[in-house]
Amino acid sequence: MSKSGTQSNKNRFVSFIAETIATGFGSGRWPYVAPATVGTLAALVVYWVLDLLVFNGNGNSIWFFFLILGTAILGVWATGYIDNADDHDPARGVIDEWVGMWITVLFLPVTWSWMLAGFLLFRVLDIYKPLGVRKIEAWPGGWGIMFDDIASGVIGFILLNGVRLAFFN
Repeated sequence: MSKSGTQSNKNRFVSFIAETIATGFGSGRWPYVAPATVGTLAALVVYWVLDLLVFNGNGNSIWFFFLILGTAILGVWATGYIDNADDHDPARGVIDEWVGMWITVLFLPVTWSWMLAGFLLFRVLDIYKPLGVRKIEAWPGGWGIMFDDIASGVIGFILLNGVRLAFFN
């Protein structure tokens, strides 16, 4: 589907799947204010629940890496699908925040203090986009939408895991 296509001539089922993924399973649609912050918080809750109930309970599961990779791949497609000429990065699309948040807290202890630090650091990095991250945002389609948050997440990952290794190991 080209970017010139309208929502009306897109397949409804594919549009539903793309919207569901791109909006972080609806977290980008509610409460209609600060969708990136709400989406980031939703991502953190999902991460915490998955760590507690599915993975090994300490944030060190390699399966999180595969979850991030798979979500990023789907996110590039889904955010590219909802991208349009009038709005390159629709506010409702928060799956990029999910991936960026998960990267930021990857391999950290899953405790209130580390998760709060990860949340706050990722939001600051996502808002200010330091170290050339803003240039990535201009990449076409889902690539720019996803990879600016991936880059912010990598910066957060390096900073927080560096602090953890330097001072808490």
